[in-house]
This record gives sequence, C-alpha cells and structure tokens, in this order.
Amino acid sequence: MKNLSLFFIAPFLILSLIAITSCNQKVENFVEKTASILKPKPVTKPTFDVNKTDKKGEEAIKFCKKNKFNTEFCILIDMSLHSGINRFFIYDFKQKKITQKYLVGHGCGNNIWSWDQSKDSPDFSNEDGSHLSALGKYKIGERGRSEWGINVKYLMHGLEETNNNALKRTIVFHSWDKMSNDEVFPKGSPEGWGCPTVSNDALKKIDPILQSSGKPVLMWIYN
Repeated sequence: MKNLSLFFIAPFLILSLIAITSCNQKVENFVEKTASILKPKPVTKPTFDVNKTDKKGEEAIKFCKKNKFNTEFCILIDMSLHSGINRFFIYDFKQKKITQKYLVGHGCGNNIWSWDQSKDSPDFSNEDGSHLSALGKYKIGERGRSEWGINVKYLMHGLEETNNNALKRTIVFHSWDKMSNDEVFPKGSPEGWGCPTVSNDALKKIDPILQSSGKPVLMWIYN
C-alpha cells in the first residue's frame, strides 16, 4: 500500500520541484535585470574646451585695449561647465593661455541655498531678488571688507544689459568657506545668491594679483 501511495505521489513531488526550480530561476533573472538597471552608470568627467577659452581670450584683449583695461590678464568664467570642475580661469594675454584655474559657484535661484541642484544647468538673470548669476563682462571694482570667507570682496560693475544691475543686487566677488580647493565632480559647488564665489585659498592667490593691477581688470562670465 505504501509503495502504491508513493507511486501516485512521486509525480506530483517531481512537478513541484520543477515548478519551484523554475520560479527560483525567474526570481534570479528578475533580480539580475533589476540590479543591472539600478546600477549607477559611470559618469564621464567633462573637460573645458581650450579653443573656446582661447577665442574668449582673443575677444577679451581687444576689449581691454579699447577700454583701457589691464592688458596683462583677465578673468574668464565658463558657466557652461559643470560646477564641480574648474571653470574660473586667470587668462594671461601675453602667454595666451590659462595660468590659474579654480572652482567657482553660481546663483541658486529658486533652489536651496548652498546646495548644488543646478550644478550642470544653471539659470541666469539680471533681476534683483532672482538669486541667480548674470552673464556678461564686468569691471572688477573697489576692494572692500566682506562678511564671507577671508573677509575680502571686490565690487563688480556690470558693463552690459545682461548684468548692469550687479551693484544694485550687491553682486560681488568673494570667497566662501563652503567652496573646495579641489574639483568635486560629480558633485557640484555650493550655490549662493548670484555672486561668483571661490575658495578661501583661491582668493588668497587672486587677491594680490588684483591689488597689484594698475588698471581695471575684466571679469567675463559666459555660458
């Protein structure tokens, strides 16, 4: 009798084992596919276009000669670049190349202050209260005391319709404790209320250069 019962039960046990095995295989396949989808894709670190920077340098020296600005160097800020890589450039007109480069922050707009929510796609505005950076050429003005960073700031005189409210908006060049000395990509630099901000160590290097300039220095923020 026992052998007879086993005769009838055995096929069901075999079928159950097959079903369980098949189900487990499907689960494993599902887990593998899900893990593949959720696995972070490698992010390629962007680099700046040397030709673009050199072209801006050529345009900048013409502007500086025409307007009696400093013709030894200028500051170029390429806002088309991710804020986690160096995009603040000291451009030497004589050598026709970048001699110093640093991180620089931009305005947060409606995003959270000091976060990096627009690290690769910032908006720009010349409107007071927008908390956004403004594109265009600036004359770096008077040096004064800042409540931020190393307590040094430079006034920024907007020279174009896109940035002529800079003084009214209290947009100044200064350092910020939250800014890093080194590139932080894929993270971005902290975003403020529109001022171009660099690290404390960066401004310690830039400040003497600006102070020793006998003529106004051009800062050009472009996208």
